[in-house]
Amino acid sequence: MRSMRNVATVGALTTLALGATAVLATTASAAPNVTPQGVCGGAYKTVNSAPVGSLGTVYLTYNSANGKNCVATIRANPGTAKSVSTYVYVPDTDEWAGDDGNYTSYAGPAYVYGKGHCVSWGGNIDNVYVSVENSNCAALKEHRVTEVR
Repeated sequence: MRSMRNVATVGALTTLALGATAVLATTASAAPNVTPQGVCGGAYKTVNSAPVGSLGTVYLTYNSANGKNCVATIRANPGTAKSVSTYVYVPDTDEWAGDDGNYTSYAGPAYVYGKGHCVSWGGNIDNVYVSVENSNCAALKEHRVTEVR
């Protein structure tokens, strides 16, 4: 009876170990799908973006409920840690936020209050830099379209 119990215990532990190995292997191989909303928060909507060469994209997002902008620089191909940065600046208020370091998939989030103001933002991946100055101004002047004949 005792040997039957030992065989059952060994069999159960083997099954448990194999199941845990399968779960860990699945988890480790499934790379997370990083999005601007995943970095900044679900309430942040993408309002602008700029490619960082072919290495990734800097995203400017905005949350209309709290008036904050958020930026994130997301690598196109996550992997070995590389120099990645992101920043956002409000010239009118001199408010600035940023993040930089050696990251495997993204830099950020960086938040500033930007309601009613133009923002400057950008980032880098490796040695490729992108910068957008005075964009996404809340109070845009009306544009009159003139037809040229």
